[in-house]
Amino acid sequence: MLQATVLIVEDEPIIRLSVAEDFQSAGLHVLEASNADDALAILEAGWPVKALFSDVEMHGSMDGLELARLVRERWPQLHIILTSGLKHPNGDELPHNTHFFPKPYLHQTVIGALCNLLEDDKVFPGGLVKALAPETVN
Repeated sequence: MLQATVLIVEDEPIIRLSVAEDFQSAGLHVLEASNADDALAILEAGWPVKALFSDVEMHGSMDGLELARLVRERWPQLHIILTSGLKHPNGDELPHNTHFFPKPYLHQTVIGALCNLLEDDKVFPGGLVKALAPETVN
């Protein structure tokens, strides 16, 4: 698996810490945000984030669905996984190519999904992310 940075957006500190520890144990680099505004500040600062893992229901100026829509629009190369125990969005509500896991979920299931998404990415100098055809991979 590539060393990749995942941005976790969760307003419940204990859940965020637990997810962050499990992601780190799986070899992922982790950045944390407690709301969408903090997440956007991290992304706008240019951190090398490859995936966003966000709760749908959270405090602040926007919920996780709105955050995912904005991220998909501004950073289309990012992988997005959403989760919620209260709201279960249908396919029409999710931005294109966004994955959803209802709570409660097994951390290993989410980590497996992230790893599958990230393993297909190849990172080139200058930060360009491109999926290569299998015959071009060394």
